[in-house]
Amino acid sequence: MKNTALTERHIALGAKMVPFAGYAMPVQYEGVTIEHETVRNGVGVFDVSHMGEFILKGDRALELIQRFSSNDASKLYDGKAQYSCMPNGKGGIIDDLIIYRINENEYFLVVNASNIEKDWEWISAQNDLGVEMANVSDDYSLLAIQGPDAAKAMQSLTEVDLSNMTYYTFENNRFAGIENVMISATGYTGSGGFEIYVRNKDANKLWDSVFEAGKAFNIKPIGLAARDTLRLEMGFCLYGNDINDETSPLEAGLGWITKFTKDFVDSDFLKKQKEDGVTKKLVAFEMIDRGIPRKDYQIFDAESNCIGKVTSGTMSPSLKVGIGLGYVNLPLNKLNTEIYVAVRNKMLKAKVVKLPFYKS
Repeated sequence: MKNTALTERHIALGAKMVPFAGYAMPVQYEGVTIEHETVRNGVGVFDVSHMGEFILKGDRALELIQRFSSNDASKLYDGKAQYSCMPNGKGGIIDDLIIYRINENEYFLVVNASNIEKDWEWISAQNDLGVEMANVSDDYSLLAIQGPDAAKAMQSLTEVDLSNMTYYTFENNRFAGIENVMISATGYTGSGGFEIYVRNKDANKLWDSVFEAGKAFNIKPIGLAARDTLRLEMGFCLYGNDINDETSPLEAGLGWITKFTKDFVDSDFLKKQKEDGVTKKLVAFEMIDRGIPRKDYQIFDAESNCIGKVTSGTMSPSLKVGIGLGYVNLPLNKLNTEIYVAVRNKMLKAKVVKLPFYKS
C-alpha cells in the first residue's frame, strides 16, 4: 500500500484510513455529512495525491492527444483545461481525464489513480509520433480546496486573482511561498474551488499553509467518502462505477465531450452509434419510497422487468433523499418515468430526474 506525502498529517488528525487505488487514503475525519456540508457551505480540503499525472511534449503532442481523446483539444489555449475521455477501440472507455495545455508543445494530463498503468500503456501504444512522454504520477501531490469560500480563504497565499479565475482555467504561479505551482480552477464537487499541484517535497508546507490561511473560514480536512457524495449530487461520473470499458460515452451522457470534428479512436463507431441511437442510457433517479440505492442494485420497470442496474447511489446529505445513477433500457430514460430499485428484496419506487440533483 502506497502512502501520499501527507499520510502522517491525516493520521495525526484522526482520519479513518482505507485502501483506495493502491494507496492508504483518508475516507473520513469527523463524518461524511459534516464534511459534505463543510464543502457545500464553506471550504474543505481533500488530499487527492493518488491521481495520476503524465506530461506530453513535442511538436506532435496535440496530434497524439487528438488521436486518443474524444474531445477536441485543438480548442485549448495556454492556461486552459479540458475534460475528456479515452475510447478503448471497442466502444467503451479506457478512462476519463483532464487535459491541461501548458503551451502549444506541452500538455499535462491528469488520470484516475486506479488506471495509471493502463492509461500509460494505452497512450504509449498510440504514440508513433515521437512525442516525449513522462509519467510523473509519483512526483506530484494534489490538494483539492473546494467550496464557496475557497477563493477568499486562499487569496492571501498568492498574487493570482483567485475570485476572477474562470472554471477550467489554470495558472502556474507562486502559491504559499512555493514557486511554479499549478493553480487550477477545477474540482469534483460542484461547489467551486481549486486544485493545487505541487512536488511531493512541498506537500506538507502547502497543507500547513492552506490550513493556516483558511483558519478564519473554519477550513476542514475532507475525506474521500464526502468527495463521493458531493460528486454524485452533481451527477459527475466515477470511473469504475458509471463509466468503464463496457460503456460508451454516448450511453453515459458524455456526448458533449465526444466531438466528431476530428478522427479519433472509435470515432466511426461512435458516429454510427449516435446516428442509430443507443439502446441504454445512464439516468439520474431520486427515490420516492424511503431507501438508499447502492451500486449493483437492480432496476425494474412497473411490470417487474429488469431494465438495468444502479452504478452509483447514496443518501444525499444535501437533499435528505436517496439518489442514484444507473443504466436503463430506452425509453425508460425519460424524465419523471417511475422505476423501481430492488433494495434488500423490496421493490422501492423512484423517478428519473434531471441532473444535477443538487442545485446551489
